[in-house]
Amino acid sequence: MIKRNIKNEIIEHLDKKEISIITGARQVGKTTLMQEIISELQSQNKKVLFLNLDIDSHAIYFVSQDTLIKKIELEIGGSGYVFIDEIQRVENAGLFLKGLYDRNLNYKFIITGSGSLELKEKIHESLAGRKRLFEMEPVTFTEFINFKTNYKYTNRLVQFFELEKQQTQEFLLEYLNFGGYPRIVSEITLSEKIKLMNEIFNSYVQKDLVYLLKIERPEVFQLLIRILASQTGNIVNYSELAKNCGLAVATLKRYLWYAEKTFCINYVAPYFTNVLKEITKSPTYYFVDLGLRNFAVGQMGKIALPDQMGFIFQNFVYNLLKSRVQLSNSSLHFWRTTDKAEVDFVINRSSGVLPIEIKYGEISKPTISRSFRSFIDKYKPKEAWIINRNFESELMINETKLKFLTYYALPEF
Repeated sequence: MIKRNIKNEIIEHLDKKEISIITGARQVGKTTLMQEIISELQSQNKKVLFLNLDIDSHAIYFVSQDTLIKKIELEIGGSGYVFIDEIQRVENAGLFLKGLYDRNLNYKFIITGSGSLELKEKIHESLAGRKRLFEMEPVTFTEFINFKTNYKYTNRLVQFFELEKQQTQEFLLEYLNFGGYPRIVSEITLSEKIKLMNEIFNSYVQKDLVYLLKIERPEVFQLLIRILASQTGNIVNYSELAKNCGLAVATLKRYLWYAEKTFCINYVAPYFTNVLKEITKSPTYYFVDLGLRNFAVGQMGKIALPDQMGFIFQNFVYNLLKSRVQLSNSSLHFWRTTDKAEVDFVINRSSGVLPIEIKYGEISKPTISRSFRSFIDKYKPKEAWIINRNFESELMINETKLKFLTYYALPEF
């Protein structure tokens, strides 16, 4: 069993009246997590009801709020915990849940739903002030390492990384190749991992995009994902991408928005202050799961050489940074100029900007690229980071403290 960090956050929210909503991509472990929480509650003799809308015999109770309440009362009486899986199957799910909440019932509702829940049913608007969202990601690198080491080094992973460098690199290569879908993490053979990812990808396209979102051309959507995967971290030219996919630009942007809202990709906007000399509109995209990215370009499990790893490691670090940015009052960007100077990431903080460069290759001495120095000279940040696999150091560039940091020991923003 892979222990998920988000579990404790959800358990702590069980005594709150708000509806607890667990969102995330298909197959990231939402149902498994729900079942674990149910087992813990049952071990405490709590009254619990579980309903899964993928099961026809459960779905019949959602024809109306009154019917569902009668079912709940029949099973657990006047109070208890009600777990509902795959809520996006309910027509107007947000309004349906709002009606339940506003009846002031003595039940705690814990709900799961795919990205389509937010996208199609507009649950944010319907449940304003009535819900708490928990976004469940694929297995994080920390969760992956703890699982692979049988939880022997929990809370001591930095010491493990610093001492067991060879094993750490092997684990990193595995994670960069296969990503964090739980079934793939726990599977041993390459052939089975690829079969499982094929199943996950096809399920995502058919269930989320075709069935729920009514995508007219799923084969074109798959082509779009493959092209994005081959250009991870590169600036997207909408007109060129639309032409390559055989889509109108408006349709392309709608497909990209669908892909983002169903937890497939993440949109990153440029950072700029000079509209004449810096890129202001064209974004970059990164994948939520590295295994899915590699599968889309036919490279899953086949990436080993340093020159293949650059953008994949950059995507990996992006995911680390994104999780931290979500907990702070900051935003995550990239920087490009019209004359091709670039910085991989820029964290826009209330205390000032933080430029970040990503380096996968071995570093033996502190060096800095011309582009990175250009940003430092222009914006004069208090700090600048170069995130890499093996090297730690500090030096001053004028008034800027430049830090070389390993990916596994990042400080807070």
